[in-house]
Amino acid sequence: MSTTPDFSQLSPEQLRQLTMELMVRVEQQDQMIEQKDQLMEQRDETLKQRDLRIQQLTHEVALLKRHKYGQRSEHLHALQISLLDEVVDTDIAGIEAELEQLKTTPSAPAAKKQPKRTPLPPELPRTEIHHEPEHTHCPCGCQLRRIGEEVREKLDYVPGVFTVEQHIRGKWVCDHCETLMQAPMPAHVIDKGIPTTGLLAQVMIAKYADHLPLYRQEQIFARAGVPISRSTLSEWLGVCGVQLQPLVDALRELILNEPVLHADETPVPMLAPGKKKTHKAYIWAYATTAYAPLNAVVYDFTPGRGGQHARDFLGDWKGKLICDDYGGYKQSFAKGATEIGCMAHARRKFFDLSVANKSQIAAQAVEYIGQLYEVERRVQSLTAAEREAQRQEHSQPIAEALHQWMQLQRQKIPKGIATAKALDYSLKRWAALTRYLDDGTLPIDNNRIENLIRPWALGRSNWLFAGSLRSGQRAANIMSLIQSAKLNGHDPYAYLKDVLARLPTQKASQLGELLPQNWAPQLC
Repeated sequence: MSTTPDFSQLSPEQLRQLTMELMVRVEQQDQMIEQKDQLMEQRDETLKQRDLRIQQLTHEVALLKRHKYGQRSEHLHALQISLLDEVVDTDIAGIEAELEQLKTTPSAPAAKKQPKRTPLPPELPRTEIHHEPEHTHCPCGCQLRRIGEEVREKLDYVPGVFTVEQHIRGKWVCDHCETLMQAPMPAHVIDKGIPTTGLLAQVMIAKYADHLPLYRQEQIFARAGVPISRSTLSEWLGVCGVQLQPLVDALRELILNEPVLHADETPVPMLAPGKKKTHKAYIWAYATTAYAPLNAVVYDFTPGRGGQHARDFLGDWKGKLICDDYGGYKQSFAKGATEIGCMAHARRKFFDLSVANKSQIAAQAVEYIGQLYEVERRVQSLTAAEREAQRQEHSQPIAEALHQWMQLQRQKIPKGIATAKALDYSLKRWAALTRYLDDGTLPIDNNRIENLIRPWALGRSNWLFAGSLRSGQRAANIMSLIQSAKLNGHDPYAYLKDVLARLPTQKASQLGELLPQNWAPQLC
């Protein structure tokens, strides 16, 4: 315990020193108090944001449940109602998974009756997987004795064949101190459920790559001898969508670091809960070029086609954007992005005229543009510098001649006719259409992204509609991973199966290893 010094006995120099020490101590305490206040404010803000998000999700669950159990709209036929039920169940499961992640402290388990699970068919082949402790010695020093085991079954699916994984955990006890020891079960995306990662991957691939609604998968599984309800399949999809979200976020961040991107959008009918009809939502696709080291595509599902959606995705990105002439991208160009036109769009307008109207001018334009594409076929495998040099030598003269020819033809053609409109389209966008000539990293057209957005067009005929904004966004996320896996030469089923197996224990700092462009299957 320190005593108060006798100030009358201190010299002036000692008093000055003591005063300085006290001032420093007071300043340090003030800083500590200020830092503590800042931490408290940050904690309060974090808690406020978390509570707000919990309220939003809770409200969303209430709306979905009211839609599911409330009065049906007579404007929907039986198949549409069936598909909508799938979406609602999946959305609810996804929201509940998010709410679980937002919990900061473990809550007391709710007193509710555990559902009785139907045993898996005994005729299915079983694969035994044993989990035993690393050692069989008790901490007290005695040898453990095996007294039994606990068996948990998970349903696996290799396309076309159901099998059952039997996870057998031996029970070991110490006779001296009665300590019971068991090896832990491996972490799983759905710990208490029956599906293996193989079955989860199959359900996602069937729905989002093969465009099979869950009611069809339910029928397929029933024919194989394992009835799995659509509500159960929906819950699995909802949980998987939440678990895969960090990978999609990381992929999006990587794409926005690229200097050149493709972009395109296509409509998808969406039925909002409580509405009597569908309206146009949109799926936007953003992808790297075929010349970029990164092979990736990210889809963004939005409730409309407004340019704000493109600006929200691109943010402050100021690279070169290859797109059609849709006005929604114009604001991004005003903020620093560079417009790169699509020569395929220009060619298409002339090609349609040459076929439908037998226009000689259109046919000549198609021939000129075909010469530009012939150069592209020759330079496809070259480096960016070599490609640029070849374009300057061979494509530039063709483009200049084509431009002059278009200007002369336009002077002879009356305004308003189809040929004039086709010429005007190219002439007004000539700078954007020919920027690829000066940059070997740019492609001549936007065909790559049109091919990557085509699966959505196929899916529309099978889904009929997206049941909610959340379901559309979940589909966009999973499709981003599936299509990016394909771009990198991976089997998307093998990719998702492995990623789902590793994701629960993967360190956040090593999440990049699971992205499609970095992924490699683990060797047993």
